[in-house]
Amino acid sequence: MIERQAWFERRFSFDYLPTSMYANVVERLRGTPARLEDRLLNLPQAILTRRDGDKWSIQEHAGHLLDLEDLEMKRLEDYAAGRETLTPADLQNRKTFEANHNSKEIAELLSEFRRERMKFVERLEALDAEFIERSALHPRLKIPMRVIDFAFFKAEHDDHHMARISELIKKWA
Repeated sequence: MIERQAWFERRFSFDYLPTSMYANVVERLRGTPARLEDRLLNLPQAILTRRDGDKWSIQEHAGHLLDLEDLEMKRLEDYAAGRETLTPADLQNRKTFEANHNSKEIAELLSEFRRERMKFVERLEALDAEFIERSALHPRLKIPMRVIDFAFFKAEHDDHHMARISELIKKWA
């Protein structure tokens, strides 16, 4: 198996994504809840909540995606307010570690994620061409990020966790 690159080691360049690709990126984001449901709803709880050493379980990865929805909505507000820098993420992921996602029912967790993600997608779909070209500095990457780039970055983050979930399923299911 090809080893995946750690998320914080990834580098991004946002000078290549044309705004004509915006709808495609939004569709990737819309599809994440369905992909999660497809992968997780039929797995036994013992597999969903099994940790890989000190690393997150499958269910904690899904919960992490839910945990970030609030941050991403704040970042859309940053763009709307014309802020120079986007709201920073908690790089220690305290919200995910403290949420105790393994104690929840997977169907409830996935339902909540779907609900929150659809709010985000609806916001993205309401934006006009001028808005999706707005730019702000990403606080960790230290590079300017347009709204379309931000949406792409979020879709890449979704896929990063989906790939890890698939690794864990292959390992234990």
